[in-house]
Amino acid sequence: MKLSWSHVVLYVRDEQRMLDFYTRVLGFQVTDRGRIAGRGSDIVFLSQDPAEHHQIALVPTREDDGPSNSLAHIAFRVESIKDLRTMIACLKGDGAAMRPITHGNTWSVYFQDPEQNGIEIFCNSPWHVQQPQAEPWDMSLDDEALLAWTEQRFRHEPGFGPRTDYLAKREKQLAKG
Repeated sequence: MKLSWSHVVLYVRDEQRMLDFYTRVLGFQVTDRGRIAGRGSDIVFLSQDPAEHHQIALVPTREDDGPSNSLAHIAFRVESIKDLRTMIACLKGDGAAMRPITHGNTWSVYFQDPEQNGIEIFCNSPWHVQQPQAEPWDMSLDDEALLAWTEQRFRHEPGFGPRTDYLAKREKQLAKG
């Protein structure tokens, strides 16, 4: 049986602030909202995927202050480095403090939503690298320079090779069960 990720539900303190962030900054759309029967609280459903009713749901029942302490981060994949750079520009425009990290197999930016839940937005690199790996990357590098720097930095790490080779190997492993 194959499991695929569907959604996350976040308990939030300030529904309007969180809704503004996830819609205005990250580009989600409200797909539904209503009252949770028997719970006395509202729920707002958000998605960017027409095949998913919701990818995120916000429930305004969080009472504690401070950062979230049970969730490391939520990760979202974008299709290309161009898309990642577009997202970086949106985050800069919103004043987000970002940590650009490459794992060799991805380029990521980590940041926090208004209630300090961790978020990662990433795109795949053309390579596979055995994990864990984490190196800061320079967001000012152009695409060609970033590709060259990443390859140079990770090419001697275990498991380094073309992503396509790694995916073919995993597909064979999964087919065997």
